[in-house]
Amino acid sequence: MTEFDTGLPSVRQVQKYIKEQQKIVIQLTTQETITGQVLWQDPQCICVSDQSEQSLLIWRQALIYIKPVP
Repeated sequence: MTEFDTGLPSVRQVQKYIKEQQKIVIQLTTQETITGQVLWQDPQCICVSDQSEQSLLIWRQALIYIKPVP
């Protein structure tokens, strides 16, 4: 089992998005773009609620970037 390192800056940034319910944009390796809110994260995945309020489970390996919506 992989240890979840909450001291990493990337983990803390995603936790900030969760806490503040920040709307974000995620770019995937498939070139798909998802807009929504991060619900939770673990060492392998991030769960995002998209604009239609559907929960999407995204593997971290599929991420290119996550950025806040201004």
